[in-house]
Amino acid sequence: MEISCPGARCPVQEQRARWERKRACTARELLETERRYQEQLGLVATYFLGILKAKGTLRPPERQALFGSWELIYGASQELLPYLEGGCWGQGLEGFCRHLELYNQFAANSERSQTTLQEQLKKNKGFRRFVRLQEGRPEFGGLQLQDLLPLPLQRLQQYENLVVALAENTGPNSPDHQQLTRAARLISETAQRVHTIGQKQKNDQHLRRVQALLSGRQAKGLTSGRWFLRQGWLLVVPPHGEPRPRMFFLFTDVLLMAKPRPPLHLLRSGTFACKALYPMAQCHLSRVFGHSGGPCGGLLSLHGNSKGFSFSLDLSEPCPKRWSLSSCPSLMRSYCLCPQTRRSCHAGTTV
Repeated sequence: MEISCPGARCPVQEQRARWERKRACTARELLETERRYQEQLGLVATYFLGILKAKGTLRPPERQALFGSWELIYGASQELLPYLEGGCWGQGLEGFCRHLELYNQFAANSERSQTTLQEQLKKNKGFRRFVRLQEGRPEFGGLQLQDLLPLPLQRLQQYENLVVALAENTGPNSPDHQQLTRAARLISETAQRVHTIGQKQKNDQHLRRVQALLSGRQAKGLTSGRWFLRQGWLLVVPPHGEPRPRMFFLFTDVLLMAKPRPPLHLLRSGTFACKALYPMAQCHLSRVFGHSGGPCGGLLSLHGNSKGFSFSLDLSEPCPKRWSLSSCPSLMRSYCLCPQTRRSCHAGTTV
């Protein structure tokens, strides 16, 4: 049913015209970027994968670990591009969605790919010379192999943005509206799964790094299955004596306190000994005094069922450089250092 407007301007027709302009602009960008994407995929497939296969510089397992499903992704792009060039957006993208699992596989292999690349560049002289020679080709425009390997994952994010925009600016009466809507949903779901894989890989890297910093029998398996948040130095202020620096590792479920080992330690210099593990589910955070507008910051109290400890930090800074922590039993008064003035702030904590 056509809507006619008696006046010179019709809001409905103007809105349709805006949708059509956005759709045409998005479709043009999708086509142009797909051509460039396929060209880069082809360069890697030809000058790296193809020649490595012919020369045998890398064994098949190492080559598979390095490039993963690269050739299959290249083939999927070769199938998609003719549809885009012919204006068959819905049909082409619907068929492309059958290959989205390749991007999940590529994301799961990305960490292994980077590790394999660094290992081979370090120990395989022939491969190192080959990579430098290929990277020097003018076709790559100065890009290195390590810059090209994440290309499919970067392109998946572009797919999500462009296909979603294309579907949103396609009218419901368009013949490819349902195909584009379905493709946008499937691509978004795949992009979310790939993002989750990337987050887990980064967390695993943090856990391995933290586990390497911890030494001693008590430290074995402490980071297994946890999600790392952040780490930093705190000053532990005992009821008597001088404050002592301790390294704290914050996970989603526990707070780990570690003591630095002496720098002259024969075997474990630069590592930390685990001294305490505080389950976050048994802890409660509350403000003792101070606020963001105060010159000395404030004192936060974090206490649990059996032990209590208070944080003194400058709340006026978004990321304080140094916090101080006071470990105190029930109803024991303690002193905490203020990070700005470095003077003692007297406080009492009730557990």
